[in-house]
Order: sequence, then structure tokens, then C-alpha cells
Amino acid sequence: MREDRPSPSSSSRGAPRPEFVTTDWPAVLHAGQGGGTRAHAALARLCQTYWHPLYAYARRRGHAPHDAQDLTQEFFSRLLERRLLARADPLRGRFRSFLLASMNHFLANEWEKARARKRGGGRPALSLDLAAAEQRLEPADDATPDKAFDKQWALCLLETVLTRLEQEFQREGKAALFALLKRTLAGARESQPYAELAAKLGLSEGAIKVAVHRLRRRYRDLIREEIALTVAAPEEVESEMRHLLEALAG
Repeated sequence: MREDRPSPSSSSRGAPRPEFVTTDWPAVLHAGQGGGTRAHAALARLCQTYWHPLYAYARRRGHAPHDAQDLTQEFFSRLLERRLLARADPLRGRFRSFLLASMNHFLANEWEKARARKRGGGRPALSLDLAAAEQRLEPADDATPDKAFDKQWALCLLETVLTRLEQEFQREGKAALFALLKRTLAGARESQPYAELAAKLGLSEGAIKVAVHRLRRRYRDLIREEIALTVAAPEEVESEMRHLLEALAG
């Protein structure tokens, strides 16, 4: 995520986003008002995206793994039932902030009542991998709950972007190229294995550098797109980009 951003290929840059369900503020509000299938699909994707960040937050608040799992499950069950969405207001800022504030309210006021119910309670279930969630946490990390949430939010957002980028290459029949180039998304430009990649692909180093430059540009553009879906105004994108970098460095 340096200044030369990634873009896999020129043909995908202006392409629509088939098979990709957005989770923007309008979709969230539409679902909260009883919206249709697409709105609820957007909410389901949202829940999967934010499961790890909110689980990490609950764990850092001192809850044991299974309790944190129950907390997160119950929180998203209520979100899907639209009880919490009534509080959603794009004019009040970032969706990330809305979710964290809602989780805080839930933990403070509603969990004691909820934990008395039978686990699962017949509510809509998410596909939650507790073992994977625990592996993502750093045991020696003494980060505050807020910082743990932000770190997992940043990692999940980058995973989503990487998946989108891979799908773009796959649609163009370039899955093998992506498999080789994706490691260049991390690290400084001067440390990239251009010669090695050129030899493997039968291209010149100059051609590889151009491909990596486009890849990074597209990667950064997709990050901006994802962030733009969760803020109230375009001018908030840059500050959220800075927050993402800070979360990853923390």
C-alpha cells in the first residue's frame, strides 16, 4: 500500500463488479427498514466481514473464547433482526464506528439478559470458526480492545480486497499470474524479486515492474472503494485510509 498502487490490468479498471455484493450505508439502511433479498445479502456479508474484529474486541474486554463467540453471535443476530439498525445513521460517521458503539451498548446493557438464553437460541446462525478466530489473535499482544478491533478490521478489509483482486484476474484468465505477483503487494519497491519473476514468466524486468505497478495501483484503488462504502462522505475516505495504516502498524 505504497504510492504506486496496484491495478491488475487496464481492462478490469473500469469494469463493473459482478458477483460482488456491496455493503454500503444505503444497503444497511434498506435492510433495517425491511429491505429485500439484496439488502439482506449485504447485511450477511457485513456480518462475516466484521465477525473477527468484534470477536477480538470481546476477547480483549476479558471474555473467554466461548463467551466471546456467544456475544458476537448474539450481537449479529440482533443486527440481522434489525433491532440495532434502527440506530444507524450515515450522517453520524463511519460504519466501523457505528458497529463498535453498538457493540459497546450491547455489552453494557444487554448481554446479561442474553446469556441466560440457550446458546444459539434458534436465531440466524453465522459460520463462525472459533479456532481460526483464536489463531488470529496475538496472545502476547496487550492491545486495548479498541486497537484489537481496529487491527482485525484492517486485516479483514485487506483480505476482502485481495479476494476481489484475485477474482478480477481469474475473470481475465490470469489466475497463475496473480499467484506469482500477489507477494509484491507487500514490501518496498526496491525489495521486490523482479528478476526472479521475469525469469518465471518469460518477460523482461521492465514488463514485470509495469505489471507490479498496475497491481499495486489497483490494490489501493480497491481499498479506497471498500472504505468509501462505509463512510458518510467522500472527504472521510482519506482519514479512514490513514486509520487503516495506523491500525496495521499498531
